[in-house]
Amino acid sequence: MKHTKSIASERRRRRLITLVWTTLLAAITIFLIYKEMTAVLYILATLGVTALLLIVAFSDLRPGEKSLDDSNRVNDSAALGSGITSTFGAKRS
Repeated sequence: MKHTKSIASERRRRRLITLVWTTLLAAITIFLIYKEMTAVLYILATLGVTALLLIVAFSDLRPGEKSLDDSNRVNDSAALGSGITSTFGAKRS
């Protein structure tokens, strides 16, 4: 039970940190818009998009992929030629 509480408290802490960062960035953005500092906003937006693209480019997505087994795949070529939606699950007689 103790392990469950630590996971829940960790999630709550992460959510709070995310909320604080979001609030802080929103306040900075509103302040810069109010002061009409569009050049600074443009630079920050460019750096933000660049950072996001770098994170996505270097992220390792391979562990999230599930290996597909050829035996589990469904061949719907008959459905494509005949205009029906799918042959998978069709009753065979």
